[in-house]
Amino acid sequence: MAASFHVRSNSFPSRTHPQAAHVDEQLARLRSSEEASTSSTYSICKIIDNLKELHESLGKLIFLPVTQQALAQGQNKKAVEQLLDGSLRILDLCNISKEALSQMKEGLMEIQSILRRKRGDLSGEVKKYLASRKFLKKTFQKVQKPLKVAHDGESLAVFGEAQVVTIALFDSLFRYMSGSKTCGKWSLVSKLMSQKKVSCEAQANEFTRVDSEFLSEKTMKIEDVQILVSCIQDLEDGVESLSKSLIKYRVSVLNSLGQ
Repeated sequence: MAASFHVRSNSFPSRTHPQAAHVDEQLARLRSSEEASTSSTYSICKIIDNLKELHESLGKLIFLPVTQQALAQGQNKKAVEQLLDGSLRILDLCNISKEALSQMKEGLMEIQSILRRKRGDLSGEVKKYLASRKFLKKTFQKVQKPLKVAHDGESLAVFGEAQVVTIALFDSLFRYMSGSKTCGKWSLVSKLMSQKKVSCEAQANEFTRVDSEFLSEKTMKIEDVQILVSCIQDLEDGVESLSKSLIKYRVSVLNSLGQ
């Protein structure tokens, strides 16, 4: 049984405000994602889309009077700094994801072209792709680390909790892309929120299937390459959309502090 993912419901600026209630519902939807598997591109893309909508709502929540007051309070300075630092880290993860996905797609499309035309240096391109995959796995391992969030101000706690959930998504995404041990049912979120140990098992997916075929050099299927390219495109589109929402959200925080 997956560990529970708990978010303190009393951390919102105003439980009676429609925008705060909407954010409450969105976090509840993400909590319910714990019951769904993150072992498919579709499920990960769905969670990315939900996170995009969440940050759009948080951008509006920033301008509630009670949130503005909390941001201006001296005792919340550390929490505000951590929120800004956390938003930068998440944007960095977006960029790392986009660059990795773009690099993999470029290599796969070249391999796909060679397989279709039945001419070209297929072995060389496969070796380049596998080498880039190995490098990306090491990159993912370096950036996977817990996010420290201050909950000093109750009015700001929801923003920190949203960052923890977002970091967990990228952790799950990197594990999925690298083919390493993958935690389903949002167990990674549970681990980050509750610090409980979570059991993970390696799972086969579009990325690992193509890796296996390339390594064997005997069962290389252009259909599997096409499927992976399509999956990468879906992930690229989702991360790009989330990135734009995160930038707008961060600008809202900075503009609020400048008022």
